[in-house]
Amino acid sequence: MWKLLFHLIGAIQFSYGCYYDFMYVRIPSTSTAVTPYGGKLKYLTYLNAMLQTAYFTVALLNDIIGTDEPMPANKPFIRRMKDAIFSALAFPLSMFVGITFWGIYAVDRELILPKAIDAYFPLWLNHVMHSNIVVFVLIELVSTFRMYPKRKVGLSILTLFMLGYAIWIHTIYFKTGSWVYPVLSVINWPVRVLFYIFSLGFAWSLYSVGETLNTAVWSKEVESTVRSGKKKAK
Repeated sequence: MWKLLFHLIGAIQFSYGCYYDFMYVRIPSTSTAVTPYGGKLKYLTYLNAMLQTAYFTVALLNDIIGTDEPMPANKPFIRRMKDAIFSALAFPLSMFVGITFWGIYAVDRELILPKAIDAYFPLWLNHVMHSNIVVFVLIELVSTFRMYPKRKVGLSILTLFMLGYAIWIHTIYFKTGSWVYPVLSVINWPVRVLFYIFSLGFAWSLYSVGETLNTAVWSKEVESTVRSGKKKAK
C-alpha cells in the first residue's frame, strides 16, 4: 500500500510541477538570453520532469494491475515498461539533471539559473525539478525491485535520447542565435564538443551506477531471476 501511495505522490508532484511551469512561469526574453523558441520543451529539466511523471504513473499502474515479483510466471507489459523506463532513462537522467544543475549552480549560478529568473521561477518549483527528482528515484531504487535490461539495450536507449536532445538544442541555436543554457555561450566549439562528449560519458556512468546499486540492493532477486531465465533457455 505504501508503494502505491509513494508512486501516487510522485506522479502528482511531477505532473503538477510540469503544469505550473507550463501555465504560470513566464520569463521575459528581455530579462535574460532566453529565447521563446521551443517553449518549455527546450529544457532538459522540463523534459525530465515529464519523464518522471510518466514513470511514476506507469509505476502506479503496475501497483494496481501489474506485479513487482522477481519472477512472475508471465511478466505483464506494464512491468516490463516500468523496468525499462527506470533503468534506461528515469534514473540516469534524474541523476544527470540534479548533479549537473547543482554542480554548475555551485560554481556560478548565472551559467545555469541567473538570479533574474528568481522572480519568475519559484524556489519550490526549482527543488521539484532539480532536487526531488534525485530523492524520488533513489527511494524508488531501494524500495522496488526491477530487472535491468541488457546493458547494450539500456545504453542504446539512453544514448539516443541524449543525442536527440543535443540535436534539438542546436536546432534552436541555429534558428535563433541563442543557446538554451548560458554556459554554452561562454565556451568555444572545441570545448563545447568536449563538453558534450563528457556529458554523454557521464550519463553512461550514471546508468552503470544505477545498475550496480540495483544489483547490490536486490542481489538475491537478481540472481534468482537470472537463474530462472537460464533454466527456461535450456
